Amino acid sequence: MSSARPYLLAPDDTRFPPVARAHASGLLAIGGDLRPERLRAAYAQGIFPWYSAGEPLLWWSPDPRCVFDTASTHPHRRYARTLRKLDWTLSADRAFAQVLDACAALRPGQTGTWITPAMRRAYVRLHLLGHAHSFEVWDGSELVGGLYGVASGGMFSGESMFSARSGGSKVALYLACRALAAWGMPLLDAQVANAHTQALGAIEIPRAQFSALLQDLAGMPSPADWDAALPLRHAAALVAERR
Repeated sequence: MSSARPYLLAPDDTRFPPVARAHASGLLAIGGDLRPERLRAAYAQGIFPWYSAGEPLLWWSPDPRCVFDTASTHPHRRYARTLRKLDWTLSADRAFAQVLDACAALRPGQTGTWITPAMRRAYVRLHLLGHAHSFEVWDGSELVGGLYGVASGGMFSGESMFSARSGGSKVALYLACRALAAWGMPLLDAQVANAHTQALGAIEIPRAQFSALLQDLAGMPSPADWDAALPLRHAAALVAERR
């Protein structure tokens, strides 16, 4: 891994250095802004912003990369049976700002959130431009879980997820993978592995492999209207047990 110093981004330039120049921590660059043009350029190269209030804007490209294979990510048999009994439904892009705000809400033990007001404004704007999307899980009219992220052609980069009801984020992830697979989008980028994502079926791949996959996927079309494109809406119909 590289031990190079982070690259300082020019305010008027949306270009990024090659991801291979990232520090061993995954930190690639500092500065710039959250304009849609810069965000789209970043995600198309496997780069994402992640910083806390009071810090400079930090851009990351970790190695290895954590991803979900959307076609093969399934709940285990016992949990699949549980899902089949839930009267929950899945939607896309019907409550983007609500999902983002729920993801930004402080969890027990937290003292701050990386989804700052500036980040919120940037991703809402990206959503209005058709590049950021959300998946929502509903129990009737109540939002019980969800996740949001950014699409770069055939790649979906998940940013954050939440649960308002036990298991809500887990259901959102599994059902989002089913929808993405149906749309021909083979990977959900989870960025950095942790015990939770790995328990849900995430795998780690080398950054070079991820970059090569992204280069192919970024040129593919993704649905123009995610709400209309969601092929199946009921949770029970979207769940498939591992055979």
